[in-house]
This record gives sequence, structure tokens and C-alpha cells, in this order.
Amino acid sequence: MILFIWGSRSRKIKASFYFFLYTLFGSLLMLIGLLLMYSEFGTTNLLLLMYLIPGNEKQILFWFLFFFSFAIKIPMFPFHIWLPEAHVEAPTIGSVLLAGLLLKLGGYGFLRILISLFPDATLFFTPLLLTLAILGVIYASLTLLRQIDIKKIIAYSSIAHMNFALLGMFSNTLVGLQGSIFLLISHGFSSSALFMLAGVLYERHHTRLIHYYGGLAQLMPLYALFFFIFTIANFGFPGTSNFVGELLIFLGLGQQSFFLLLCGGFGMFFSVIYSILLFNRILFGELKFYNLSFNFIHDLNKREFCVLLILSFFLIFFGLFPTLIFDLMATSTTLLLIK
Repeated sequence: MILFIWGSRSRKIKASFYFFLYTLFGSLLMLIGLLLMYSEFGTTNLLLLMYLIPGNEKQILFWFLFFFSFAIKIPMFPFHIWLPEAHVEAPTIGSVLLAGLLLKLGGYGFLRILISLFPDATLFFTPLLLTLAILGVIYASLTLLRQIDIKKIIAYSSIAHMNFALLGMFSNTLVGLQGSIFLLISHGFSSSALFMLAGVLYERHHTRLIHYYGGLAQLMPLYALFFFIFTIANFGFPGTSNFVGELLIFLGLGQQSFFLLLCGGFGMFFSVIYSILLFNRILFGELKFYNLSFNFIHDLNKREFCVLLILSFFLIFFGLFPTLIFDLMATSTTLLLIK
């Protein structure tokens, strides 16, 4: 509804239908799975289902019915088509909700339902899941290098990071699983902040095309400072919480396969390239768009500054003290692997 009513451009209707149809397809399959599960076992209590669902063909059927819903939501390659369109056409608050909350529902579904309730089927399809996640990381990283819309660049970056989190989630290691959860949390802060920064530019100048901007650091120093913080967080600079999650995922992939480690490193290498390119093209170089509108330029207001300051605080705080999150999820992740 936010996208359909308050979308920023004429393509918002197309983006709304993309979002609606993809979500409807996955939700219908999940509803069918829930109804079949209730008719088969007489309950939808997750704790009971962990011991009732047998390890046979029925588990594979249930796994497929739930998988598509969560793969669309996170989104996993090749079910990601709706996300760039939705992000580009949505207002800033819509993009923040998508990046900070909605995508994480897919990760929660993978952890809470697929891995917990259908461990045998998940183990059976792990090679397929890892292949799709690797393709997602590489595809999104290469695709965004040719984008000229700021929000579309950040959207494809989100796809790459979500698929990278799935690599750790299905690495079948405790450290990789913890890293994926940590990266999901961290991505909610960094990606949401980047969409807010893109929204700041759009509210002032009504364009997100990157070639209109340049030399922004000379005119908006506070904006440049926050853009720098969230850019280095986006590619996992040490001291930020993204770094902790990515490091643990790399450790988990290294325990499983050098090939997985190499593919994951390839994707993260490109994340450094596109993050620095976006940062450099907007904040440095010659003044472009602003030569025509000096009278309308102003730095972050108090509301924008406070929100970005809170997000940057959590990124750095959890990057320096990650054990606060690890202590909360240690028991649950161990139970997932045991199950």
C-alpha cells in the first residue's frame, strides 16, 4: 500500500504488482503447506512439529511449499526480480521497511521453519541452496556495477548481502549460522541508513540518477560523514557489525569448502568496488548538479541527523561488542544444528 499510493514515479503501479504477485504466489504455497500440515498432524505448534514430522517424502513436499515463500521474501536468486523495482519506486520509508524488516522475515523463515522442522530435506537440498546463493551473490554484484540509479545500486547490494547470508546459513556450521544471523541484523542498520541517505538527496533535488551528483562533500559535510560510515559498514570494514557477520560466514565456508570460500570472497570483493565507486562519485569530484541550485542546498536537519546517528551507533557498538548478540543466540543456533 505504501508503494502503490506514495510511490515516487509512474512505474510504482508495475512495481506494486510485482511485489503483490510474487508475495501472493509464495504465501499461497505456504498456506497450502500449513493446511496440509494441520490435516496431517492436527497441530501447527512448532515445538510439537519438530518431533512429529517424519523424514520421508512428505518432509520434502512440505519443504518445497514453505521454501518458495521464504526464498521470495529474502529474496533468493532467481526470485529477486521484485525487489529492485519495489525499492526504486517506493518512498524512503517503504525502502527502509523493506530493507530493515521485510527481508529479514525470509531469513527467519529459513531458520525457524525450514532448518528446524525439515532438517533432512534441508540437508538434501543444501547443494542446490548453496548454488543459488552463490549465483545470487555474483549476479547482484555484477549487475549493480552498471546501474545509474542510487536506490537500485543499494537494492542490488541488499540482494548480494542476503544471498551471502544464506551461504553462511546453509554452510551447516555453527559459526556460519551465527554469522548469517549477525549479518541479517547488521544489514538492517546499514542498508536502511543508505536508503535514508538516498532519500535525503531525492527530497532535495528530485532525482536519484548518479551522474547528476558530484562534489557533495564540499557542501554537505555531515551528510558526507554518515555516507562514509555506512559505506564502509556496507562492505564489512573492521569495527562495524557487518564485518563480524561476514568474517564468521567466511570461517564457516572455509570449514566446508575452499570453492565456497572463493565464491563468497569474489562477491564481497565486488561489494568493496561498488561501495567505493558510489561513495566517490557522489561525494567527490567536480560540482555538477549543484552548480544550478546552490540556494537550495542544506545539510542534514536535526531529525535526519538523529536517526542516522542512532543507526551508526548500533553498527559500531555491535561491531565492537558482538558478544552481546552472540550470548542471545548461542543456545538457539546450537539447537538448530543438533536437530
